[in-house]
Formats: sequence, structure tokens, C-alpha cells
Amino acid sequence: MNETKKGSRGILWRALFFLTGCLFLAVLELGKFTAAGWVLAAAVLAGFYLLRRNVLKEASAARRLLSWLGLAAALGLVLWISYPPVRRVPAVSGRDPRTTGIVTVAQGHLRGVYTPDGAVEVYAGIPYAEPPVGDLRWKEPQPKAPWEGILEADHFAPMSMQTQNGPLYSSLAQIIGYHDYEIRPDDDYRPPASEDSLYLNIWKPAGDVSGLPVLVYVHGGSLQTGQPWYADYSGEGLARLGAVVVNMGYRLGIFGFFADEALAAESPNHTTGNYGLLDQIQALRWVKENIAAFGGDPDNVTLAGESAGSACVSALCTSPLAAGLFRRVLAESSTVTGPQPAHSFRTMEEALKAGEATKKKFGAYTLEELRALPAEQIAGELSSHHHITVDGYVLTETPYESYARGHHNEEAQMQGFNREESGPFILFGQADLKSFRSMVERSFEAPYAARVLDLYRPQTDAQARRDWADIYTAVLFSYGHNVWERQANALGIPAYVYHFTKENGRLGSWHSGEEVYFYNNIPADSKLYDGEDRELSRIMSAYLMNYLKTGDPNGPGLPEWPASAGDGRILTLGSTIRMDQSPYADLYGILDDRYGTFAGSGE
Repeated sequence: MNETKKGSRGILWRALFFLTGCLFLAVLELGKFTAAGWVLAAAVLAGFYLLRRNVLKEASAARRLLSWLGLAAALGLVLWISYPPVRRVPAVSGRDPRTTGIVTVAQGHLRGVYTPDGAVEVYAGIPYAEPPVGDLRWKEPQPKAPWEGILEADHFAPMSMQTQNGPLYSSLAQIIGYHDYEIRPDDDYRPPASEDSLYLNIWKPAGDVSGLPVLVYVHGGSLQTGQPWYADYSGEGLARLGAVVVNMGYRLGIFGFFADEALAAESPNHTTGNYGLLDQIQALRWVKENIAAFGGDPDNVTLAGESAGSACVSALCTSPLAAGLFRRVLAESSTVTGPQPAHSFRTMEEALKAGEATKKKFGAYTLEELRALPAEQIAGELSSHHHITVDGYVLTETPYESYARGHHNEEAQMQGFNREESGPFILFGQADLKSFRSMVERSFEAPYAARVLDLYRPQTDAQARRDWADIYTAVLFSYGHNVWERQANALGIPAYVYHFTKENGRLGSWHSGEEVYFYNNIPADSKLYDGEDRELSRIMSAYLMNYLKTGDPNGPGLPEWPASAGDGRILTLGSTIRMDQSPYADLYGILDDRYGTFAGSGE
């Protein structure tokens, strides 16, 4: 072989080796593989390089191919050896955080940890009910029995049982969806998920405090996924402003919303299908009994939630079991208050039918057989069971019906939605001029489809995408808020309604994009948010703190936020803050007719 060919072959294998090494190191980082993987990878790659350069320099093509196959096998072994283990998430960053004094609650003693700057105390993984496992699967949550000794509340408990994506998938989603991936040396593990997940977390200002307003937060995730410690809605930001914040885990998917007649017959309350809501109510009871030990006022609790968590909040506003457990609510980007809720709700008939299908699928027909099924085996049934229902106990009628009868638990509402709610949900289902008409006609019955098409007349593909995104946002998210606002007006409940429109380098005004602003959690060093974002967050978190204290978000130095007057005007939270007409008012009229909203009520 002449020297030119040898040189070309040498350049080629070195380039391929370099690309292989870079790709593999990227996989190690994005997949959260342990430090052992990096050490072993360095050894394998170095060994291969020396072998090819010094031993196989003149080898045959077959031997060179065999060496590459050997490298692939060795790197595969490295991945297997260093796959991230399952480990509980620490309550605060850094090693050996300073511990708090001992706090005594009804069940025993516990101790938390301080944030690195000492400004906030965090108490993580506090059990508020007995583990809903074994014979307690699909039963009302049982109050937590006393524990012995001191509970070290320094790590978050496992998230509720759910299907989980691998670390590599999650990292790529963080990069593509959130644009804020962070390389860290201390995240080489996977957070656990467990059926034993009825725990809550508390953030409070450091020191001896009392009588502070309390916010109890219900996380979203379509009642299928999610966890109560995510940074965007962490309680740390509001604790720095003087609130006590509680986040809780609750049963999800099949564990939280499975319905069966035998379960209802077994229950002393004749209930089935709303176990996740029962968990949230039990957490609120725990807060009522114990939050004073953390400086919170048990008589000044605001219940908050986003997405499916907000749907739960709107349901609990009409649950007789939740009466007296909170005073006001913050509901972000979902409700189940419409005549026909767009998601997260179903009839008991539908719930029982889905339950029968699940029993048939797994060949488990008795309660003993169902409870014997491994949690991991049935966790994939999340999509079949993630809906609230009227069970006669948690909910005696639909929330829409309860409000029509004047039955509700809250004395004030802060609620709203985002400009681009539809963003993540239609990412692979956007419209263009060619498909717009058919997409509308598939989504609306004939008489209403014609009215929608008369209202939205796109002339370009870009406008068709915009119009479809607006329709999706209105039908799936904002219309329920509009109905709820009008219900509140009819009952004299102050309702402060917002429309979040702020764009940034991260989520912008997509679904959940407002949370980091409201909860005062924009990272200090993030380049994805600018000064305008930070000022908006200051205002939004000030609104929220005023609301937590008094039920009115207004205060000195803040743009006025009037309570709803029934005229369709709501507060725009964006680059400017101003009162505007609701952006989908004309479409709401069509939806009113479609669902018979307020028919015969004089509204």
C-alpha cells in the first residue's frame, strides 16, 4: 500500500475514533452515568487508541473491523457497569448541609436542613399517611402512626409510582424543551418512584417565625406523572419572601384513579376512583394539624396547583371533605369546572368501564388478585386511569353543578392561563392551510365547526398554525377558567384572573412557563431570563404574597389588578402589565352554546 493510502486511512480511523469518543462521553454525561463510567471509558478509549496505533497499524481489514467491534462491546460493558443507580434526591444542594433544630408534630420529632445560605429551612419526606401498599392499595389514606426517634427530613421521598423515561431521554428533553441543561458532578443517579409515596415537603423562613401564610401546592403531570420537588415550583422562593410552602406527593394513574364496584362496596364511605384526591385532602388535614410547628397559620392556607394539579384544586373547591381546610386558591392552567371538562375528568360509568378493561387485561378479577399485582406491572396503565370522577363522597356532583347550587369552599380565587398553553401538546400536530378545516371539523360538531371556521379564516400556513394553537388553548385550558370566573362572579367570590404572555429563552408562555415567575424561582445565574423577566417575577411573586396574606393581590408599588367585574377583562402579565379583554371571548360564545353553559340561568 502506498504512503498516500496509508495516510488517508490513518486520518480516517483517527477521525472516527475522535467522533466515537466524543459521542460516548456525551452519552455518559446526558445519561447521568457514574464516575466509574468516565474512568473506565478513558481506559478503554486509551487502550484502543494505543492498540490501533502500535499493534494493528499494519493489520488486515478483518482484524481492524474486529477491533472496532471489540471497542463497541467494551464501551457497552462500561455503560452497563456505570448505569446510574436509584437514589433519593437531597433536599438541598451541597454536602453535609447544616441541620435545623428538632420540630415536633403530632406523629413525632423531625429535623430538616438549611439551604446553603441559611435563609430557608427545608423539611423533606415527611409522611402524612400510612403507605398505601398491600391491603391499603385503593383505600382511603390512613393517618400516619407515630414514629420512634427523630425523623431526618433531609431527602425527598420517592415520587409516586409512574412510568419513567431514562436519564438520557430526560436530559435531551431538558435541552430541547427547556434549553437549560446544566452539567453537574452530583446528579449521577435516578430519582426513585414508589407506591409508598404519601409524603410532603415544607419550606419555611429560617428562625423562630409564627403566623405566616401557608401555600399548599399540588403538582401537575396529567394525574399520571410528576413529583413534588421540581425547581420551578420549589417552595424556597416564596419562603424567602415570608411564606410557609408545602408540596405533597399523591397517588397517580391507576393507583390514584382506578374505579371498581367491589372497591366501593368494601369502602366504609362507598367510594372508589378518587384516591389521589383523598390523598390531597389527607395532606391538607395534616397541614391543618401540624403547620403551626413550622411557623404557619393553619387558618390561612391557600391551595395552589398547576395543570392537573390545578384541576384537582378546582375539584377540591367543591368537595365537602375539603371544607375548612383552605381559604383561597391559586389555579394555573386547568380546571374541571366546565359543564363538560376538557380533560382530567370522566363519569363514574366511564371509570368503571375502564376498570373492567384493566381487570380483564391482567386477568385479575378479585380485590386480592388486583392488590397482588406488582406495582411495576400495572404502572403502565397510567393513561387509562388519570381522571377525577363523581364518587358520591369526595365529589357529590360535578364542580359545575356545585357552583350552580352555590356550594364552594374558597373565599377568593387567583386563576389564569398562558398564551401558548397548546405548545407542547400540538408540537407534532400543528395545522397548515391544507389541514386546518379538517382539523376543526374533527374537533367540533357540524353546527359549531361552521361557526369556528367563520371566526378563524387563516390566509397563510403561519396563520393556520396560530389559529389552531389558539383554538386548542381555549378549548382545552382557558375556557374552563372563563366558566369558573363567571361562576365566581355569580356567587360574589373575588376572582383575580391573569393571562401570562411573557416570552424568554426557556419555556416562555408555554404550559407551566409562569410558575418560575409566580414562585420566585428564576435562578440568579440563568442567562435565559433577562432583567425584564426578573422584574416581572418580582411583581408576580409580590401579587401572590399579598394574596396569600389577605386574599387581595394588590399592594403599594404594584400595577392595579382588579377582581373580575364580569366584563371579560383580565390582567395580562407580560412585557407590559395591563388589563385586556380575554383573547378568546368570541370563541367562548360558541363553546357556551355547544355545552349549554349557564343555559336557563340568566347568565
